[in-house]
Amino acid sequence: MISRKPAPRLTALLSAAAVTRAATATLRSCAPGGPGRWERENYAGRTVELYAGPAAAVGAVAGAVALPSRHRAAAALAVLAAGACGAYDDMAGEGDTRRGFRAHLSALRGGEVTSGAVKLFGVGAAGLAAGALLKERPLDKFLAGVVIAGTAHFVNLVDVRPGRAAGAVLGLAAPGLLREGSAGVLAAASAGAAAAVLPEDIGEHAMIGDAGAHALGAALGAAIAAGNGRAGLAAHAAGLVAAAAYGEKVSAVAGAQG
Repeated sequence: MISRKPAPRLTALLSAAAVTRAATATLRSCAPGGPGRWERENYAGRTVELYAGPAAAVGAVAGAVALPSRHRAAAALAVLAAGACGAYDDMAGEGDTRRGFRAHLSALRGGEVTSGAVKLFGVGAAGLAAGALLKERPLDKFLAGVVIAGTAHFVNLVDVRPGRAAGAVLGLAAPGLLREGSAGVLAAASAGAAAAVLPEDIGEHAMIGDAGAHALGAALGAAIAAGNGRAGLAAHAAGLVAAAAYGEKVSAVAGAQG
């Protein structure tokens, strides 16, 4: 007999997309703190909404709800913590022109806790905690944490124009959709949430902000971590550290020119 039960990956993708759209509509209708708190000017000077970012975090978690308990907890922890840290930076860090990890660490040494520093340490700690839930051996736990946090920061790094971050998540999640088990479900959850926000992001009606970029990146990172052994984790971690170092160099040059 042929089963009519939807494949877990399809269910995760559709659930993540549907919940993301519903959460966006809910936030738009109630606009906590007033609509003005959720509006920003993008690079072109157009006014856009920030509802899509937190909505994508909720959607990605919803897509992972059918996972085994430890993997579900890892996904929820990584995605919600990364999204919360990103949302804090979106709100509290408005107007802060400092760029790159070095600038925020320098401010921290001077006694100032910037929103960027909160994001850096918060996302890192959440990634390590999620990695500890996904893997069994200490080194694997650490590498998984680096991959999760590193992917969250990487997706935020490419979020410089409409659609780039969500598009990157869709492209990078695509190979994971072929995997069975938790890795495939997590890839589908990140892809579904990214697909749901992409049209309004590209159309410059919304931006996912740091909240959405970090949440989607954390979901994608959890998929990568779940689907790789030690060698794969080490390779991904090395690539992400290299990307972060390059991004830091670019940020330093941009800051000097600015």
